[in-house]
Amino acid sequence: MLLNASGCLDALLAPDVARALDGFVTKTITPLPREGNAPPRIAETAHGMLNAIGLANPGRERFLADHLPRLRELGVPLWISVGGFCAEDYAETCVALDDVAAIELNLSCPNVDEAAGSAAEIVAACRAATPLPLYAKLSAAHPDLAEVARAVATAGADGLSLINTLRGVALDPLTLEPVLARASGGLSGPSLKPIALAAVHACYAATKLPIVGMGGVTTGCDALELIACGARHVALGTILFSDPEAPARIRDELARAAADVGVVRPDDGYARAHVTEKTLEIGSKVAA
Repeated sequence: MLLNASGCLDALLAPDVARALDGFVTKTITPLPREGNAPPRIAETAHGMLNAIGLANPGRERFLADHLPRLRELGVPLWISVGGFCAEDYAETCVALDDVAAIELNLSCPNVDEAAGSAAEIVAACRAATPLPLYAKLSAAHPDLAEVARAVATAGADGLSLINTLRGVALDPLTLEPVLARASGGLSGPSLKPIALAAVHACYAATKLPIVGMGGVTTGCDALELIACGARHVALGTILFSDPEAPARIRDELARAAADVGVVRPDDGYARAHVTEKTLEIGSKVAA
């Protein structure tokens, strides 16, 4: 399944791009409207981009009354990204949602403490609030991401979204001052891919939960690598800003990349990057 990364596509402005995906993930919704950070809040880097949007969104009430009905008209399965500043914020939004494909809990924005206990508390509150599928979106910035993954799995998460952006700074070469108004922002794009692969690999091994893999996907080969590390689904992010045709292109490239490594379908490459106990056993016998 191909999705977009939250915040990287406005489906109402680009409906044809959204319909080219297997599901659309909304921008993160918070209880109250947020204007976001002061500009400039986007900066290009050599291998990606920084953004410091600051969870700008219309707020829960307006989203439910206005945006969600229009998104339903697209005919695309909807994943709703939910944010907040405490477990109650998340749970109240989850209660208000129905008839959507999944809820993605943004547990990795700068305003949320991503200690394993805090993430688990939020997931548990949301699990009690809704029967809908819950995907916990995590950041690779945590020193033990697998620990967080196990904690949210125990708390009731149905899946994981990996990874969110990592904090970075870009400087103006003429002034040596930060380009972004708030100095730092979230790094996305090709430079994030090796980190995303490591995160998906570690969290698959720790939980075996379904994973939406994202971070630096620009080609079908990138998508196949995430699948090999343990991602059931793949999300496109920064590439959508420069290439609106990316969903169709990457889907075609993914099929060819799978054939090149000798698998009939991309799904047949699922978790191929993991060394199995059988492989270890065979290796031990050969060594002996």
